[in-house]
Amino acid sequence: MRFRQIHLDFHNHGSVAIGERFSKGQFQEMLRLGNVDSITIFAKCFHGWAYYDTQKFEKHPGLKFDLLREMIDAAHEIGVKTPVYLNVGLSEHLVNVHGDWLNRDENDLTTWDPGFLQPGLHVFCFNTPYLERIVQQIEEVAAGYDADGIFLDIVYPKACYCHYCRTTLLQEGKDPRDKKAVMELAERVYANYTKQVNERVRAIKPELGVFHNSGIHCGRRDIAAMDSHLEVESLPSGGWGYDYFPMSARYLQQLGKELLGMTGRFQMNWGEFGGYKHENAFRFEMALCLAHGTKCSVGDHLHPDGIMDPIVYKMVGRAFREVEAKEPWCSQVENVADVAILAVEGLARYSERMGASDTGAYRILQEGNILFNIIDLETDFSLYKVIILPDQVRITSSLAELLERYLQNGGKVLATGESGLNEAGDGFALDLGVEWKGVNSFKPDYYKPHTPLPILGEGSFVFYTQGQKIALNGGTELGNREDPYFNRDLNAYYFTHTPNSRNDGGPGMVESPNGIYLAWNVFEDYRENGSLQVRETVMMAIDRLLGDRKTLSTSLPAQGVVSLQHQKHEARYVNHLLYAFPVKRGKQMEIIEDITPIYQIDVTLRLPETVNRVYTVPQMEELAFEQEGQTVSYQVPVIDCHQMVGIDY
Repeated sequence: MRFRQIHLDFHNHGSVAIGERFSKGQFQEMLRLGNVDSITIFAKCFHGWAYYDTQKFEKHPGLKFDLLREMIDAAHEIGVKTPVYLNVGLSEHLVNVHGDWLNRDENDLTTWDPGFLQPGLHVFCFNTPYLERIVQQIEEVAAGYDADGIFLDIVYPKACYCHYCRTTLLQEGKDPRDKKAVMELAERVYANYTKQVNERVRAIKPELGVFHNSGIHCGRRDIAAMDSHLEVESLPSGGWGYDYFPMSARYLQQLGKELLGMTGRFQMNWGEFGGYKHENAFRFEMALCLAHGTKCSVGDHLHPDGIMDPIVYKMVGRAFREVEAKEPWCSQVENVADVAILAVEGLARYSERMGASDTGAYRILQEGNILFNIIDLETDFSLYKVIILPDQVRITSSLAELLERYLQNGGKVLATGESGLNEAGDGFALDLGVEWKGVNSFKPDYYKPHTPLPILGEGSFVFYTQGQKIALNGGTELGNREDPYFNRDLNAYYFTHTPNSRNDGGPGMVESPNGIYLAWNVFEDYRENGSLQVRETVMMAIDRLLGDRKTLSTSLPAQGVVSLQHQKHEARYVNHLLYAFPVKRGKQMEIIEDITPIYQIDVTLRLPETVNRVYTVPQMEELAFEQEGQTVSYQVPVIDCHQMVGIDY
């Protein structure tokens, strides 16, 4: 896979003339201007129209030539690769012809794709004859065109109650009203779809990559295995936000497949005409991809007349020139991590995507400059010095075995809230030095750390989320709970909530040989309320657990992003430091406009190798460094959006 990609959407109503101003020269000029080395172009849009000379299907009525072939030939002529896009989940022009092929809900109503505005965009079911139709169209493109890959969109396991799915369940002796049976069928239907596509494409071109754009959840390695490579679609200003991509990448980078991060040029959402982000947003988002071990893609939408937008390619080109200079330090890398977040999302097949606890844990570790990954139950726990169990991780028998083995080999856990309790939630299944007394009756309540927090000093602060009542059982108290006078209700209240009574309400944070337990849904609290005291409490716990085993320390401010990638085949580490942060604009847009350089950022690394050189990338300026034992220290003179540092050994 290449580093500098464009994902070129093209979805057009049948009444619009198509490609009347397209020219090979202008297309190539824009690719050069954008410094693009791969562009995903289109064979079929969500309206169902083909943009090539199809023998079996419906070509867009406003297109008079083979646009797909023209684009492939033009791009290949200047050394640009061309994966080909087909929208397989939607085919709007078929809706009135084959309404019986549509996905339906439990009330027998047709469904909309949740990622798009209504009305329109009906979802099709792959348990109908539609599957064979769409696979034949994919085969036609793979056989007839020199594609460099196949990208298939709007695909995922979809609960469906159409008459085909109901009939399948009834024939299997199952109840179509049983949601579990419906989802189990949806999984089988999706797996059959990917199997059919993959086998039939590779029968034509064995080496052709196929990606099914399903939005892979943590823990769904089975779905990831259906793809030749992985892509993370994430338009931050279009509803995803700036948490989505790095949280996804910190899991997916570990799965052993090439990984691509995809953002978009759009201000609002996919397919927006005349909406543009600031070019600094592109610079930051491309840097974020490189810092998380992924290659880079920017989504665009071609105008119906075929003219590529020079505004887009001027801005993208500046960002891609920065990427090009950094590429040699960004291929075949592994993320270095001291800490792992055992994601709540990865514990059950249909857990909430990016729930409050997982997101809060991610934010605290990123803002605290901790090197970390996000993991599932199939991960090798021994790779990490500390594993975080965020708020809702009940201990099953299989998880207990994994954790006991991990703890016996010297690992540590940080558990919060319900984490560590047994599946029934009536006692601890993990020895954390505490005894469970019940769900705390006071909410909110207060925590008083025994060691003063840097931002607070001595004193107590509020936790808004649910806590657990505990007693010591071999552990050491690091801070105690303080109860409010009473819970706020209709007959007794203060303006916001009741003040603390300053009593000792029992342990709040406890340390034991196995780790640290904190008795509230701490990460949910941080995700919802952003309390700096909460973040400092967690960071104090992590620092205690890591001790002198911490790989990286830095003076980078909390708004920054830091990662350490290991490029083993080059015998070097690459330290990524980013500094740019989004602000809220409009109703809920996260926008990056200004990038302010910061200076003289100190970094200390603990590495097993003897370092022989430290230098800036791509500037190749030598940095003075000191190494004492396994500790290497250097100072980064300036970070202007993104600075990489090579550490050769």
